[in-house]
Amino acid sequence: MIIVLDGPAGSGKSSTAKALASKLTLQYLDSGALYRAISYQWIKTGKDLSLFDNLDEMPLTFTYDSGEFRVFIGEEDCTAAIRSKKVSGSVSKVAANPTVRAFVNLLMRQHANAHPSIADGRDLGTVVFPDAEVKFFLQASAEVRAQRRTKEVLESGQNASYEEVLQNIKERDRLDSTREHDPLRKAEDAIVVQTDQMTFDEQVAFCVEHILSKTSLTIE
Repeated sequence: MIIVLDGPAGSGKSSTAKALASKLTLQYLDSGALYRAISYQWIKTGKDLSLFDNLDEMPLTFTYDSGEFRVFIGEEDCTAAIRSKKVSGSVSKVAANPTVRAFVNLLMRQHANAHPSIADGRDLGTVVFPDAEVKFFLQASAEVRAQRRTKEVLESGQNASYEEVLQNIKERDRLDSTREHDPLRKAEDAIVVQTDQMTFDEQVAFCVEHILSKTSLTIE
């Protein structure tokens, strides 16, 4: 079983998906973290494009345990490092690479085939899991998303400027929606969740209601 949440940067996909995974006893699969990990490694190699030709040799692994999705490159736990502003500024460019997308999509499908999961991303309902049991598309204005992302970065102990975050989000929206391969778009059968005026608990409850009505899952 796979349930997917798509939407633009900062729309609340990850936090909502984590809460749903906990409530419904599912694995959580963070596609954005996988793209960020590859972006992180690309930056570490001095932006060597040959990295993308040898992704099968990249020791990228991930775990989900006790509500925490962690990403590793070899022995390095890069879960915190991939959330840096430098990685955020590069991830859309890296994610637009078709070889990178194919690699991440394969990792995600392999995981979902082995574990009932809930995943969040940009093109999960349209490309990666077109037959997902339930699909959601989360939306919010760029300004609201920038406020949320700024708060998230500050709470993680890093510096953040709202204006800089807003500019970054608008640029990511442009890149994500206009890229040649698998652009951001809503699946025709996705349930739209407009989160601007919703509290976090309200958007989770909204999703839970639809999931319970469409699947055999129950709340723990």
